[in-house]
Amino acid sequence: MHEEVGAEWQGDPEFMMSLARGLAVLRCFAEQERPLTIGQASQMTGLSRAAVRRCLYTLVRLGYAAQEDLSYVLRPKILSLGYAYLSSSSLAARAQPILDHLRDELGESCSLGVLEEDEVYYVARAEAGRIMSIALRVGSRLPLYATSMGRVLLAAKAREEQEAYLDRTELAAFTPKTLCTKSALVERLGQVRDDGFAIVDQELELGLRSIAVPVIGKGGVVAALNMGTQAARISAADLRTRCLPALRRGAQRLGMIAMM
Repeated sequence: MHEEVGAEWQGDPEFMMSLARGLAVLRCFAEQERPLTIGQASQMTGLSRAAVRRCLYTLVRLGYAAQEDLSYVLRPKILSLGYAYLSSSSLAARAQPILDHLRDELGESCSLGVLEEDEVYYVARAEAGRIMSIALRVGSRLPLYATSMGRVLLAAKAREEQEAYLDRTELAAFTPKTLCTKSALVERLGQVRDDGFAIVDQELELGLRSIAVPVIGKGGVVAALNMGTQAARISAADLRTRCLPALRRGAQRLGMIAMM
């Protein structure tokens, strides 16, 4: 069973439950990545089909979605909501040239991510043009515990916060290599904090290897910068010797922006 959308705010007279439900339905499009039916959105959110129908009807009337037979798709107007964040965040808006430079220098895709709702959110990305099985883009979300950026962001938290996150998270094994026990992850996060970088070697997907470093701004770590590659192309040792120095230079430049 799904937890009722906004259940933790029940009884708060200032909380708009209808808005929370509408946003929950809107987020289904990001997870589905294809036309969405009322039944699919109902199953994904735990809302009744009637509630989902009203949310989708409202999105259509406002021009953010369109109906195609029995399914719904987003319309270009929805981009204005995401662009509002990108244009207001100096770090996300100004990161692209740095990511583009890193991609050209390393020949691999590079990304900038932030911690949000127990996940790492991609806020900027420079694609290398190679085909990878995981389709990543601005707005993508991945689990903290199984990604290099996520571990960098978690390692910056106090031990108590790390353990609380691990306690409330379903630690699934994406591959046979995935670290998915609390004790092993706490130990690895301590190593990441000491080293100042994280390498995830085929833990999220077999054949995928990545390295990430923290971006330090006002108040500490504000984001993570990473490079992802196919394991057959770059060894873990090369990630440390060839890629890590370039990522740290990029993170330093981004940190200067974050300080502004």
